[in-house]
Amino acid sequence: MSMFAFIDKFHLDRYVSSRLILFIDVFMSLVASFGTLLMAHFFSTYLGHTIEFNTVWMGGALVYSIIGFIVLRTYKIVILHSTLRELVSLFKAVIGKDMLLVLTLIFLPYFSLTLKQVSALFVLDILFTFCALIIIRIMMIMCYDVLRNRRMNGNKRQRVLVYGTSDKSVALVPRLRSSSHYNMVGFITYGERLKNHSIVDSPVYYFEEKEDLVKLIKRFHVDSVLFATDKDAQQEQERLIRTCLDQSVKILITPSIDVLTDGKPTRQPIREIKIEDLLGREEIKISMTEIEENFAGKTVMVTGAAGSIGSELCRQIATFGVKKLILFDNAETPMHNLRLEMEERYPNLTFVPVIGDVRQRARLDFAFRTYRPQVVFHAAAYKHVPLMEENPCEAVLVNVVGSRNVADFCIQYEVEKMVMVSTDKAVNPTNIMGCTKRLAEIYVQSLGLAIEQGQVSGNTRFVTTRFGNVLGSNGSVIPRFREQIAKGGPITVTHPEITRFFMTIPEACRLVMEAATMSTGNQIFVFDMGMSVKIDHLARRMIELAGLVPDKDIKIEYSGLRPGEKLYEEVLSNAENTLPTNHERIRVAKVREYNYGDALSAAEQLEDLSRKVIIPEMVKLMKDIVPEFKSKNSVFEKFDKP
Repeated sequence: MSMFAFIDKFHLDRYVSSRLILFIDVFMSLVASFGTLLMAHFFSTYLGHTIEFNTVWMGGALVYSIIGFIVLRTYKIVILHSTLRELVSLFKAVIGKDMLLVLTLIFLPYFSLTLKQVSALFVLDILFTFCALIIIRIMMIMCYDVLRNRRMNGNKRQRVLVYGTSDKSVALVPRLRSSSHYNMVGFITYGERLKNHSIVDSPVYYFEEKEDLVKLIKRFHVDSVLFATDKDAQQEQERLIRTCLDQSVKILITPSIDVLTDGKPTRQPIREIKIEDLLGREEIKISMTEIEENFAGKTVMVTGAAGSIGSELCRQIATFGVKKLILFDNAETPMHNLRLEMEERYPNLTFVPVIGDVRQRARLDFAFRTYRPQVVFHAAAYKHVPLMEENPCEAVLVNVVGSRNVADFCIQYEVEKMVMVSTDKAVNPTNIMGCTKRLAEIYVQSLGLAIEQGQVSGNTRFVTTRFGNVLGSNGSVIPRFREQIAKGGPITVTHPEITRFFMTIPEACRLVMEAATMSTGNQIFVFDMGMSVKIDHLARRMIELAGLVPDKDIKIEYSGLRPGEKLYEEVLSNAENTLPTNHERIRVAKVREYNYGDALSAAEQLEDLSRKVIIPEMVKLMKDIVPEFKSKNSVFEKFDKP
C-alpha cells in the first residue's frame, strides 16, 4: 500500500476519537506512575518491594486518572489545536490524580510513610505524568504534520503571504497550515519594525518600496496575499494591492465570522477580494442591546421586503427576538426566494409573507388590520433614475402616494414608529426619482409635526433616513460592471468625472436600525458617507481585480450623462444644516418645515394628475412644491423656473 493510500485510509481531515485519547492518556498516566515506582525503588528498598504498596499505587493511579480526565474532559480537547489554557486543564487533572493518591497512602493504616517520602512521590508522579502526556501529544502532532505534509506535497497549493501581524492575521495560521489549498510563506508588513522576527514559526517579511515587494514575490514565488480584515485591504489598496495586481498576484480576504445564521456566527471561506471590500469603511458601532430591547416581542412590518435594503432589514430584524415579522412586497419571485431563506436561516422566527402593493390602499389596510404592526420600516420604492425620468407618473404613485398610504395607515392603526428609507438624491433633486423621495419626506415629516401640534390625532413617530448608493443592490453599478467584464467588455461609464457615495447594504440597514432606536420622532437622519468615489476609478479597479488591464483587455466607453443624472451627489442641500446626535457619524438634517394641510393638498393633486397621466402639469406642480428641483439632462428642464 502506498503512503498516500495509507493517509487516505486514516482520514487525516478527521479528529482522533475522544475514547482513544482517553485510553492513551490513562495508559501514559499508568506508565508514568510505574516510572515513579521504579524511582522510589531506587531511593527506598521498602517502597520498591512492598506488594501491597505497589498494588495500591498502581490501582489508585488507574482509578484516579480516569476520574480526573473524565471530570475535566481533557479527552475532549482536540490535540491538533491545543492551547496553553487547555494544557492547564490537563495539569489540573494530573494534580487531582496525585492528591487523591497521596490522601489514600496517608489514610491507609498499614503504610507508615514519612512526610518526605509522600512529598517525593507526589512531586515525582506529577512531573512524570505531565511530561508523559505532553510528550505523547507532541508526538501525535508531529506524526500528523509529517503525514499531512506528505499528502499536501502531492497537491499544488497556492503560496500565500498573510498581511499584517494583528491578532486576526495570526489567527489565520492554524487554518492555513491545515489547508489543502494554501501554503503559508510568512507574514508581510509595511516597514522594518519586525525585521528578522518570526511569529508562530512563520517569518515576518517587510516592504517599504514597490521594488521590495516585487523581489519578495519573485523570491518566494508568491501566488497570493491574504488579508484578515477589510480595513487592512482598504489601507493597502494603493500600495500593496496595486503592486500585487501588476505582478499577477491574487488578493484574498477572509470574511468576518460575524455573519449570523439563526443568531449564530458562521465562518466564511477564504475568497478573492471584491471591489465592495475596498469601498467599505469601518463598520458603524451600534448598541445591539438597545436595539434588541426596542424590537423584542413586537410585531414588525417591512414594506419592499424582497428588495436589497428590505431583505437585509428582515435578516437583521429576525435576530432581535421579534414577536412576528410581516414581509410586504409585490414582487412574487423575490418574495418566494426570501421566504425560503428565512425558513432555512431562522426556523424559530414567526413571519408572514404578504404579496401587496403600497399603491393599493385596500391591500395595505388588510395587512395593517390583520397583523397590527407596532413598528413599520417603509423601504418600498422605485429607485432607478433614468427609468423614473421616462415614467414619472409611476414614480409619483409609488414613492409619493405609496408613502402617504403607509403613513396614513400607521396613524389609523396606532403604529408606534414608522421608519422611511430615503436617498441622498432627495437633496437638491435633479431628477423625478429624487424629487418624489423629497415629496415623500415632506408629507411624512409634516404629518408627524401635525400630530405633535395637535392638528392630527395619533401617536405614531416618523423617522426618515437618507443614504447614498448601496453596494451590490439590484441593478446598481457594480453588478452591471461585473457582468460587462465577464462578457469581455466594454464597460460603459456615463462621464469620466462622475462621482458617487457608496455604502454596503448591511451598513445602510444598521443606520436605519440606529435611527429607529435613537429617534424621538420627525427627524431626517443623514450619514457621514466619507469620501465620494469616482466611477471611472471604480471601473478600472474592478478590471484590475479581475486580473485584466484597463483599456487593453477591457475597454472603457463614456456614454454621456443619462436623463436626470448629475455629476456629484450631495448629502445635504445648501439650504440645510445639521445637528449632532450621540453617534459621531449620524446627524440630523435641519430642513424646511411644511404645513400638513399644504402637503396633503399637494399629495392629493399629484395623485390625481399621475393617475390621469397628465405629465406636464404634474411635473410643474412638483417643481412648485420643491423649488430646489432643477432637472438635469432631461426633457423636463423646460419647466424649471428661472
